[in-house]
Amino acid sequence: MFRRIAAFLLLIWLFGFLWFAVSLPRPAGMERTDAVIVLTGGPGRIPHALNVVRRGLAPRLLVSGVDPEVLPREFMREYEVPAPLMRCCVTLGYRAFDTRSNAVEAANWLKASKARTVRLVTTDWHMRRAAYELGRELPSGTVMLRDAVRSHPSLEVLFLEYHKLLARYVIDTWQKWRGA
Repeated sequence: MFRRIAAFLLLIWLFGFLWFAVSLPRPAGMERTDAVIVLTGGPGRIPHALNVVRRGLAPRLLVSGVDPEVLPREFMREYEVPAPLMRCCVTLGYRAFDTRSNAVEAANWLKASKARTVRLVTTDWHMRRAAYELGRELPSGTVMLRDAVRSHPSLEVLFLEYHKLLARYVIDTWQKWRGA
């Protein structure tokens, strides 16, 4: 009996991982939102989010998880952001240090800006967990559009991210079950 249960759980885990690795989230279309949030940490994320603002698909941008040592003028130089665009439309968030704190920082920024729709930009392999964390923190009624930056993740990155997502689901399920 134990072997059957273990084999069944192993199959569920294996099919879950295959689904996770094969069906990575995709970039969003040309939908407009009230704001865009980009999580630092992967190549292409920030340039993609800046292009969303430049194309007029969102009027303001939060860059969540910026290193506290990065000054706005350094950011502007690195990403070729003109001063008027930086002043009107880009906020650098220095409070986040991981995906969970990105979600808290982003949700607080969204509440303060009264945005009702938001575009989340992060790498394709990171999108599911980032969207899950942000979804837990968003103000009620806020609509999130997932805009994944395509990448070519290694098997190691996929394996680690899949288990981080599973761990988050298990922890949340456990907490809900204990609180019920």
